[in-house]
Amino acid sequence: MELMNNDIKLFLESVKNISAYDFSNYSINSLKRRVAKLLSDNHMDIGELSSKISEDRQFLEKVVKSITVNTTELFRDPKIWIGLRDDIFPLFASKEKISIWHAGSSTGQEVYSMMILLSEMNMLHKTDIYVSDINTDVLETSKSGVYKYRFNKDYLKNFDEVFNPDEDKRVNVPYSRYFNIDKIKDTLQMNPDLAKKPVYKKIDLVRDENIFNVKFDLIICRNVIIYFNYELQNKVLNLFYNNLNENGCLVLGLHETIIGSYANYFRKNFSVYFKK
Repeated sequence: MELMNNDIKLFLESVKNISAYDFSNYSINSLKRRVAKLLSDNHMDIGELSSKISEDRQFLEKVVKSITVNTTELFRDPKIWIGLRDDIFPLFASKEKISIWHAGSSTGQEVYSMMILLSEMNMLHKTDIYVSDINTDVLETSKSGVYKYRFNKDYLKNFDEVFNPDEDKRVNVPYSRYFNIDKIKDTLQMNPDLAKKPVYKKIDLVRDENIFNVKFDLIICRNVIIYFNYELQNKVLNLFYNNLNENGCLVLGLHETIIGSYANYFRKNFSVYFKK
């Protein structure tokens, strides 16, 4: 189904008229794809979708969760994690306390990846982990620490690339140190000590402030701003900049970059942006 700009405008107005959600600065092409899928899944046209949004608050929340992106994996892009381990976290080694914010965390595999990495570096005990997403369903998944094994098993190669790169040697970091795999039940369950460590909050990066009331040494926001237009990207970058400690750093996705005036606010090293 091909949607026109006027269709998207009607959708955006319907959402904004009855809620505080505002997707008007999201990438128009991304919105068209996701709204088209919504229409197909619910067997509606754009007028019916807009009417139901206006009449049914629960349906609105379902729509919001459907159009936000929730794709992640354990140790996604292993070179990023190797770089954090070898080049970035040693800079924090002398700090008494480290604060990290995962913004737009999705289902949380990246959060657990971070905690595993910090644990292996003997830094997890002095790190506070804060996690946010606009979608409460994915936050609940992250809190539970329980995932489908068959869905995630291919991503275990990322774990091995970070911790066990030499196949000729015995495993240096066994999976069982951090999670339990039950192939019969099709579960990959994170250790309870990891699952209970983060602080979780629902945050809409478009309109909310930093409700954790903490300044951060590191903010992870990967593969999120790519779905925003230039104006909204700058708004979110301003939020991050103002909530980073001096010499704090921001990690974006591999295909995301800071352009325009905010490029002057950060110094790029590897795939990490240091606050100037």
